[in-house]
Amino acid sequence: MSRIRLRTTLVAALAALTVSTPPSQAASPAVEPTVEEARLDRAVPREILARSGFDTVAPEFAAALGGAGSYAAAERAVVRHASRLWQRAVDRTQGRGPARGDLSRDDDRPLYWARLAMTRELRSWEPGFTLSPAARARLLDRLETASRGQDAIRFPAGKGVKRVLMTGFDPFTLDRDIRISNPSGAAALALDGTLIRTADGRLARVETAVFPVRWADFADGEVERTLRPHLPRVDAFTTVSQGRVGRFDIERFNGAWRGGFGDNENVSEKGLVPVSDPASQPQWTTTTLPYAKIVAAGTGRFPVYDNTSVTEVPAGGTAPVVRPEGPTPGSAARAGGGGDYLSNEIAYRATLLRDRLGLADLPGGHVHTPVLQFGAGNTGAVTDPEFLRNRADITSQVRSVIAVAAAGS
Repeated sequence: MSRIRLRTTLVAALAALTVSTPPSQAASPAVEPTVEEARLDRAVPREILARSGFDTVAPEFAAALGGAGSYAAAERAVVRHASRLWQRAVDRTQGRGPARGDLSRDDDRPLYWARLAMTRELRSWEPGFTLSPAARARLLDRLETASRGQDAIRFPAGKGVKRVLMTGFDPFTLDRDIRISNPSGAAALALDGTLIRTADGRLARVETAVFPVRWADFADGEVERTLRPHLPRVDAFTTVSQGRVGRFDIERFNGAWRGGFGDNENVSEKGLVPVSDPASQPQWTTTTLPYAKIVAAGTGRFPVYDNTSVTEVPAGGTAPVVRPEGPTPGSAARAGGGGDYLSNEIAYRATLLRDRLGLADLPGGHVHTPVLQFGAGNTGAVTDPEFLRNRADITSQVRSVIAVAAAGS
């Protein structure tokens, strides 16, 4: 048998062994999974992975890691498989290639759970060479950015097509309901790399990325690292997340405050949003999206609101006050229109970056989608007709909102 055939046979055998290993035994006993990774052992994530065909992602990745004899080889395997995961999720959503399962093609959850299965494999991997904790952390970072589309944002050259950057989020509040999907993540997969006709009749290319629901990643500057290279070259940007029931909101004001709600690692952070150069950090940033045009445009079946409400501690005051018409001069932020969680924070960071880059005329800001709801009485199934209709309608309306935003104010 040739060395190539022998290597192929061994890799295939390793993959088969990994596939047959129950998820609860996938991680090394010496390595504790993260809070997010530990949820993989529950029935719903396993069902979502199996019904989408994404249950093969982690075993194939483990096999590739098993064949890596150096850090460089491991990094190549990480980037290759993580990038493939992002593209596979985008292709599945946009109807390219086989569906590989009966789960709806526009589902964002297979990407989320498959990524976690990959990070658990990488975290517990025991290579045949010395791998320091710092080197493993670098590999985990490469896996995260590549599987989220963050390093695959590529706009066409020239001036014939407008450029729009959109971001979404992972599912969250999974301890409340493990079945949760995030319509902003689903919209990101549906729109990535697509051309849309803007409200002024021109074409726009949309590029997207998805962000984690984790305080630490934001404090580490993940938003700024991803957006900084692109904001000077785009015609509009919008951060998108799931917000309130039955409505879209264009969030007018974003506040520099973390309210303490637990993230996907069940970590709570409360206090001023940590950014570089805190001495010049404003308490508030403002949307530059054409909110009046978006509200008036009739973008879909859900009503759209220009949300100006914030919570502040007024100048000279000590107690928080709700201001329906926006912040007053000298006040301290306690919640933007988008709240005091990571939706507000990504909006604050993105618009602060816009301002610090001197892009005051660039349309950009935050859009909250409706909460994605299951049908009445569905307390256990991972999908149902109303759930599918709601997600499709939200994605369609996000596309329409972007079409108006890209046309300018």
